[in-house]
Amino acid sequence: MSYTKLSRDQIAERVAQDIPDGAYVNLGIGLPTKISNYLPSDKDIFLHSENGLLAFGPPPETGHEDPELINAGKEFVTMLTGGAFFHHGDSFAMMRGGHLDIAVLGAFQVAENGDLANWHTGAPDAIPAVGGAMDLAVGAKKVFITTDHVTKKGEPKIVAELSYPATGLKCVDRIYTDLCVIDVTPTGMTVIEKVDGLSFEELQAMTGAKLVDGTSK
Repeated sequence: MSYTKLSRDQIAERVAQDIPDGAYVNLGIGLPTKISNYLPSDKDIFLHSENGLLAFGPPPETGHEDPELINAGKEFVTMLTGGAFFHHGDSFAMMRGGHLDIAVLGAFQVAENGDLANWHTGAPDAIPAVGGAMDLAVGAKKVFITTDHVTKKGEPKIVAELSYPATGLKCVDRIYTDLCVIDVTPTGMTVIEKVDGLSFEELQAMTGAKLVDGTSK
C-alpha cells in the first residue's frame, strides 16, 4: 500500500495537540520551534527559551521584528502578556531544577530504552553542538522527540542501542516521526499512531529497534 510521509509542519502540528493547558515547555532548535505556530489559542502554554525568555509567542509579522526578541535558534519571536526576561544562568537553573513540564528536542538517534543522541554524530569532521540539550534531557519532566524516521541514506534513527555519543540516558518519553508516534515504555517502544497506508510490518522494517503495535487497541 502507498503512504505519504508527514511534513515538518504536520509533525509540529501533531506535537502541539499533545501539549496540555498550563504546561511550561522548551522547544529545541530546528523543527521543534515550529510547534509555536500550532499551539491552540484556548490554552495557556508557557514557552521557555534557554537564552532567557518565558511566555513568548509565534514569529512577528514581516517588518515588525525586534532584534532583541529571539529564541535559542536566533529566530524572531513575540512576547505574550506577562512574558518575562531573565539571565542565561537563571534559565539553565529552571531547566536543571525540574521546572519544565516538557522539552521537545530533535535527535540523531533514539535507543529502545529511551537513550537520546542529538548533539554529535561522532564523525571526526562533525561540529558538536550540545547547547542546553543535556540539561533539558535530564531536567524536563517529559521529553518529546521530533525527527525523520530514517536518515537521508535510509538508515534507522530509532535503534536498539546508540552508536552516537549520548545526550541523556533513558530520558525520552515519546517520539514523533514523519511516519508514526511512538511511546517509550518499560515494556518496549509502542506505536500509537502511524500514517495511513503504512503497515506495521513496513514500519518495523525501517526501524532498528523492536516495536510493539499499539494502534489496534
